[in-house]
Amino acid sequence: MPPKYIGQDIEAATTEILRVKYERTLDKDAGIVLVVYNVRDISDGYILPADPNIHHDVTFDILTFKLDVDEVVIGEVSELADFGLFVRLGPLDGLVHLSQITSDFITYDRKAGVFVSKNTKRTVKKGDTVYAKVSTISMRNTIQDVKIALTMRPEGFGKPEWIKEEKIREIREKRKKK
Repeated sequence: MPPKYIGQDIEAATTEILRVKYERTLDKDAGIVLVVYNVRDISDGYILPADPNIHHDVTFDILTFKLDVDEVVIGEVSELADFGLFVRLGPLDGLVHLSQITSDFITYDRKAGVFVSKNTKRTVKKGDTVYAKVSTISMRNTIQDVKIALTMRPEGFGKPEWIKEEKIREIREKRKKK
């Protein structure tokens, strides 16, 4: 604890120092540290020679965000681009490449701000809610360097309306076979 905190409430000062040090950082094992909370068990301080800081052992909890490959996510489409769409996943955006939006041929109508599939005429635009699956995750050194690739191609993914349409189609096909 730097000398400027001497005389201040030790719990408040420790919490502030921990938040500045850890919040909005990336840990490759834990994920993105969102919040430091429940600071407790602050030990008596000790001083090291030639070091003006007071050192304390402390216990605290963190809330993190971490995705795994093959995890199913739900998010809002936050941006459209020629090469695909971005889905908001809490503190990060994941990319659904154009080839992973649907199995059908799809085009981007930049003027209307919408992706449209050729055969089914399904659309997806900014603000739509979608289900997707995490394909790959690339974690580097900072949060800005994290890359998440998503897919909506498998059955049961995409917009909720698409999933409902698929279920109705399946039910109708089963009835026809009977």
